[in-house]
Amino acid sequence: MFEQWIENAANFHKRRSGFQKGSVFNPTGYSQEVPPNRNPIVSEKILPSEKKKMDLCPLVKNILLLDSEGKRVAVKYYSDDWPTNSAKEAFEKAVFTKTQKTSARNEAEITMFDNYVVVYKFVQDLHFFVTGGENENEIILASVLQGFFDAVGLILRGSVDKREVLENLDLIFLCLDEIVDGGIVLETDADVIAGKVASHSMDDGAPFSEQTITQALATARERLTRSLLT
Repeated sequence: MFEQWIENAANFHKRRSGFQKGSVFNPTGYSQEVPPNRNPIVSEKILPSEKKKMDLCPLVKNILLLDSEGKRVAVKYYSDDWPTNSAKEAFEKAVFTKTQKTSARNEAEITMFDNYVVVYKFVQDLHFFVTGGENENEIILASVLQGFFDAVGLILRGSVDKREVLENLDLIFLCLDEIVDGGIVLETDADVIAGKVASHSMDDGAPFSEQTITQALATARERLTRSLLT
């Protein structure tokens, strides 16, 4: 399923960038030639060598989790592109309206919207979105989406719907913090994300949803063990 998504994203990238015959598409990162203003939010005090590294680093603009009516469930913004709460809500409403009739339940979809790349996937009454700049790598954004989607499934033991998410909202935000920090992608492996969320919650002594935390950690450990043995 995810392999099909990779192929679809690669085809989208080719169409969007005017892919020429004989060119090479790199599904794991950027090409060697990086547009000078790929990531414009860079401090003037940063050394040229550090700036070049940051330009190569993918940036996530926002991660949205909306309900089946387009209302907020959990959202995180990592860009000043939407300076006010009303601007953020307007973007959420617009992207929901644009995507709500698509068939993104079986596999993730990708679209260009208002000069942003948006990847999204639906389950039950929840809509997952990850947004990047127009020049961002779709494969990386897809990995962020899939990591978030799968980690939520692990943490909630497969009961992924609005009610369960709202009852475990603190865990969902911990999950987002483990995936992206300041727009920089930290982790996309769902097992690792769920394990960190569980361990952080236990370290903090949070009584909220204690059983779910324990189960999430056990599941993450079990899957990690299986992956090491296979």
